Amino acid sequence: MAGKIDVILNEVFEKINPSENELKVINENLLDFMDKIKKRIKKFKIDCDVFVGGSFPKRTIIKKDFYDVDLFLRYGKRYSEKDYPKLSRKILGFTKGIIVIHGSRDYFKVKVSPTVFFEVVPVKRIKNPKEALNITDLSYFHVNYIKKKIKLKKVLEGVRFAKAFCHASKTYGAESYVKGFSGYSLELLIYYFKSFENFLKILSKKRSEKLIIDIEKQYKKENVLFDMNGSKLDSPVILVDPTYKARNVLAALSYETYERFRESAASFLKKPSKEFFEYKKIDFNKSKSGAEKKGLEFLKIRIKTKKERGDIAGTKLLKFFNHMAKELEKYFEIRYKDFEYSGGKAGEGYFTLKSRREIEFRGPFVKDKKNLIKFKKEHTKTYEKKGRVYAFEKIDFSPGEFLGKWVEKNKKKIKEMSINGVEGG
Repeated sequence: MAGKIDVILNEVFEKINPSENELKVINENLLDFMDKIKKRIKKFKIDCDVFVGGSFPKRTIIKKDFYDVDLFLRYGKRYSEKDYPKLSRKILGFTKGIIVIHGSRDYFKVKVSPTVFFEVVPVKRIKNPKEALNITDLSYFHVNYIKKKIKLKKVLEGVRFAKAFCHASKTYGAESYVKGFSGYSLELLIYYFKSFENFLKILSKKRSEKLIIDIEKQYKKENVLFDMNGSKLDSPVILVDPTYKARNVLAALSYETYERFRESAASFLKKPSKEFFEYKKIDFNKSKSGAEKKGLEFLKIRIKTKKERGDIAGTKLLKFFNHMAKELEKYFEIRYKDFEYSGGKAGEGYFTLKSRREIEFRGPFVKDKKNLIKFKKEHTKTYEKKGRVYAFEKIDFSPGEFLGKWVEKNKKKIKEMSINGVEGG
């Protein structure tokens, strides 16, 4: 099987590895942009330096239609966080079309060529990770650590395979709407496991306990769960940040996302295929056809928000999708669900469902006359059991009909959840 995996990975590598020309275009734009930034910093006498972060300087970048390169403006201690936006705009005054991305700390996106974007992130210049005010302040340490540690060709290639694999399985990204593996976490994991195949083999195993990885052995093994901040431990894998031991690099990884990854990894190891590295958008027609063949009902849903595109919009959309899942579960068994957000202000998903046919509603105690009258108005057939009133009702409506009535009834709640459009089909 190992031989077949090697053959597959050789074929995949050709597709995920950026061409020399693509890397040249990125580098030329980067050098020019950096030079202009440095001149602006010097001109306005701003206590700031700039460095390149993300996957490009670490040589772990994978082929994409569009490349986002991270640039960090490191501001001196004389400035407070509230000064960063104004100072950054001043430094970036030489370029047009700047898009402000709102988040825990605002950053700026600049298009420098048809295929290359620079994401300029303001951070605090610190010497000790303990001084960090924001996770982005640690990026400088992350870049230097990875550049120092990852030098072997097999490991560098392994990181690219891991990123492509996780992207295809929709488990790549620490954003709230993904809750998956960050690029930095994959770099650390491949370095630790020494190869992509080992990474899959170990993480695909079912475990009854959390997997704890402490690359630099900063804790005594039995003390990690006691010494690390409890809020950082709610993930299936604990990956101690080698540059700052108080941080779990995989704190954002959810059990649901990890299980999706684990199943995909196990399937690949059992039957290797290039398809595991190919991102596929949801095929709604195929999913609907599959549901109908199994005698199940299908509900497609499109959700819109006015919130800032990116992590904020994606998070709001996914939160609403999951809320709808809870509402649907009252009347239908959810056999499968999937949601897709591609970066704009809308997302789409679907539910494969089976009607519960009949459900029991628990009402108030018989002595509670006020609520008893109200309950009996809502339910035509009721009965008493142990001093409480109950009702059985048949489910004679489709998921689409339920969604339509729910949306009409819950307009205020929908608005409060920052959603401005819900369509079912």
